[in-house]
Amino acid sequence: MSSSVQGMAGKAFAAVFRAIKVIRPHRPIHPKGIRLVGTLDRDAGARKASGIPWLDASGSTLVEARVSRSIGLPDAFPDIIGLAVRFTEQGNRSDMLLATTGPTGLGRFILRLRRDAAGAVFSSMMPYQSGSGPVLIAARSIGGPEKLPVEPATFRSILSDATWTLELHHASPLGPWTRFGTLTLRLADDAEDTRERFDPVLHPLPTAGTYGWTKRLREPSYAAARRRK
Repeated sequence: MSSSVQGMAGKAFAAVFRAIKVIRPHRPIHPKGIRLVGTLDRDAGARKASGIPWLDASGSTLVEARVSRSIGLPDAFPDIIGLAVRFTEQGNRSDMLLATTGPTGLGRFILRLRRDAAGAVFSSMMPYQSGSGPVLIAARSIGGPEKLPVEPATFRSILSDATWTLELHHASPLGPWTRFGTLTLRLADDAEDTRERFDPVLHPLPTAGTYGWTKRLREPSYAAARRRK
């Protein structure tokens, strides 16, 4: 896909965002969510490197997160579930956005409607740039409630005295997943939704590059979402 076509596609997505903002001025997508907090722990030990130094080094950081229904369909219907994660290291903010997709092959680039976050696979879909090529990130539940329906009241009730643990993986676009860490989440003290926006274009992962074509596809939509009017 040429840069001009990518730019046109980005502008088309932005036009859709602006149209939705007429009825959802603050959040054109992901209108309903739940605020979470927790930790992101990166593993030590022998494993296949991603080529992104931050992913390949052990460490632990506090995170804020938001789980949400992307399209904003009525709660009784399945929806694309979004999982946004934010943290700050050395004064720099990073936002990581994942959404429900398939786990393998081309399926990891296809968004899936789901009701249950605990049974879902989340992936970044858009790759990060590393020293050894494009890198995708994925997460799947390995601990916590067996079911986590993403209707805000139900989700809060189930997770009120529990934690949700997800295993984190990286992979090349069609390669096997390699574990790199664990994300442990719980309800924030104020579990009501946050008005903060998550933006992986402005706030990429530490030491990760961003491909020009992903910026051209995503930035116009994120810019439209950031505008107050």
